[in-house]
Amino acid sequence: MAALDQAVRSGKALYAGISSYSAGLTARAQQIARSLGTPLVIHQPSYSILNRWVEDGEPSLLQSCADNGMGVIAFSPLAQGMLTGRYLNGIPEGSRATQGKSLDSDLLSEENLTHLRALNDIALRRGQTLAQMAIAWALRDQGAASVTSVVLGASSVSQLDDNLGALENQAFTADELAAIDEHGGVEGVNLWQGAMDSVR
Repeated sequence: MAALDQAVRSGKALYAGISSYSAGLTARAQQIARSLGTPLVIHQPSYSILNRWVEDGEPSLLQSCADNGMGVIAFSPLAQGMLTGRYLNGIPEGSRATQGKSLDSDLLSEENLTHLRALNDIALRRGQTLAQMAIAWALRDQGAASVTSVVLGASSVSQLDDNLGALENQAFTADELAAIDEHGGVEGVNLWQGAMDSVR
């Protein structure tokens, strides 16, 4: 926190933010920041239909951010590409999952693909692509504990256009949310779990 405070005091930043802190550490970070006079305004966690850790605990990270006057900018709302629809029929050649990068092909098990296909069916019934629904879901109204914005990693204009289409239908029925919950949450999707655990 001292480094963030110094960045603001030196004029290199106007505000400070943190990433992947637990709910408890987020509250503590805000307490320290306020004691220093540093505006800590944002938390950047990984969050998607498949990676729900920010909803866990009492208070959850989302609630802790709301309680501490911080916005939430979720990154990886498409779960490293799993929620793009690209893997619904297996692993295409040249895809991220074949390159040993940020998506482990083990996550694309037949069980997980079954969940992805079910989520895709929900999206189609909503008139959306899977990616559009996943982004809209991350941005859905959760009251005070809502996500402020999401970070998208589009690699082409067509992907960006598709992603922005999420804004055309952001309303979810209770039945849709329940169906999404039934197929959401996949073990191992949170690539940052180890780093998070090391500072708890």
